[in-house]
Amino acid sequence: MRVEEETALREAVELEPPEPPETHTGTELARGAMVNVVALLAANLRGIFTFLIARLLGNATLGTFGIAWSTTDLLSKVGTFGMDTSTIALVAKRHAAHDLGGSRGLLRRAVLFGLLFSVLAALAGILFFELVAPRLGQSPELVRSTSLMLLALPGIAIYRISNGVSRGMKVMRHDLYSKGFTETLGTIACFIMAVAIGLRHLAPVVAVLFGTGAGGLMAFILARRLFAGHQRDMAKLPPSGLLRFSAPIAIYSMLNILIQRMDVLLLGFLGPAAGVSIGTIGVFVASVEVAGGMRKVRQAFDPMFTPIIARQSVLQDRVAMEQSFAQLGRWVLAAQLPLMGVLCLAGGIGLDIFGPGFRSGELWVGLLAVAHATNSFVGLAETVIMIQRPKWNLVNSGLTVVLQFGASLLLIPQFGATGAALAMVLAYVTQGVLRYCELRYLFHWHWPWRALARPALAFVIALVPAVPLRILIQGWSGELAAGLTFLAAYVVTWKVVGLEETDRVVLRQLWQGRGKRRIDDDDAA
Repeated sequence: MRVEEETALREAVELEPPEPPETHTGTELARGAMVNVVALLAANLRGIFTFLIARLLGNATLGTFGIAWSTTDLLSKVGTFGMDTSTIALVAKRHAAHDLGGSRGLLRRAVLFGLLFSVLAALAGILFFELVAPRLGQSPELVRSTSLMLLALPGIAIYRISNGVSRGMKVMRHDLYSKGFTETLGTIACFIMAVAIGLRHLAPVVAVLFGTGAGGLMAFILARRLFAGHQRDMAKLPPSGLLRFSAPIAIYSMLNILIQRMDVLLLGFLGPAAGVSIGTIGVFVASVEVAGGMRKVRQAFDPMFTPIIARQSVLQDRVAMEQSFAQLGRWVLAAQLPLMGVLCLAGGIGLDIFGPGFRSGELWVGLLAVAHATNSFVGLAETVIMIQRPKWNLVNSGLTVVLQFGASLLLIPQFGATGAALAMVLAYVTQGVLRYCELRYLFHWHWPWRALARPALAFVIALVPAVPLRILIQGWSGELAAGLTFLAAYVVTWKVVGLEETDRVVLRQLWQGRGKRRIDDDDAA
């Protein structure tokens, strides 16, 4: 971001009412996470859609869908142009200043820009796949599916931008209604109907078009209702200002989504020459779906962590920032390590639900679980860097993209899908090391090793009885025994070592708050 962008972010934070001194930061983080978890659980129902594609249409269709969706998700960042994130800060500033007319004008302007950019991105993508992709050896089914799915870009842009406006108005539940319910359930229902009437291989594309369109429309209606009854004032920020503020975010977001989707995309383009079939890519897509749940842990905390760390940055309270980072890092690590352990020990069971033949991707599940766990945990530093020196996030993502691309070009021809997974691990570990070095040597932070000791100790102890079971007992029974033993040992270890005192305080405050709300409800009744 430029100087004026950082100033705008700081002004947005300063305009917020001051936090009461008795409010515990950890409690605020925990309460925000509890709200976001509901929306994430509802959004994760989309995994049922992937499961249905695999079960009803097979791994080859799932592979085609995975490549088409990865392409669409990447180009969607062109359509939103960073306005899905920039609107949060810009609308929050106007909301704090009670300028609802300006917020409404920003919604209208951002949506119009999003529609324009997404249509242009869709047209460019369709032309590329129709004219160039066949010459690169891509199958007609993949070209047709990708070209049609790119028509979903306008709906995706409307949803993400409108939801950004709602979050800027501090309304988190709109995401639950638009994506969690409308888009997810609409996609699943449309897919089942499309298969029933015989569309078969085009059914996933039709379902995505319907679901994203319905979700985008719902998100826009909900965001627009926030300004019902207010004048149609024009936003004070000129169009060029909105785009200038959003441009760095757009570049950074595109680099991040490219890192996340590069494994599937490069498998689609390099795989056939390396002997990787579209069916194998389908198994890899299922592995990505299973391991990708690791990212959801961090997503539960990010919406609350960002404004809290921004407030502390404005006050230049580095001690408080380090304490917030250490506490949240401990929570994320405590939730991610058991998930990673189970996926590494029993990932084949998760793949079995997709159908026969998918178990061959259990090694990929383990590798991708390590990659996503590393990214989610060390990614907390991304928020801190974004608040203080955002240009370093661009540098980190740029270097990671180059590294992952180079590693994929070397590893995929040699090891196929395993090479794509290894390149992902290498990329995220390198990105994590860069972020650690920046916090340590640029910001002079003390990395919270002591705060992370308890979840790390519980993870290591839980592996001791689980790994021998996994080695000695073959098949799904060995995976099940190892996974359950690991979880039981992990919980028992936590019971023995106990929680940190600051975490005990958070639990007491959450419980007291719950009891107070219950008493208030009884009085109201």
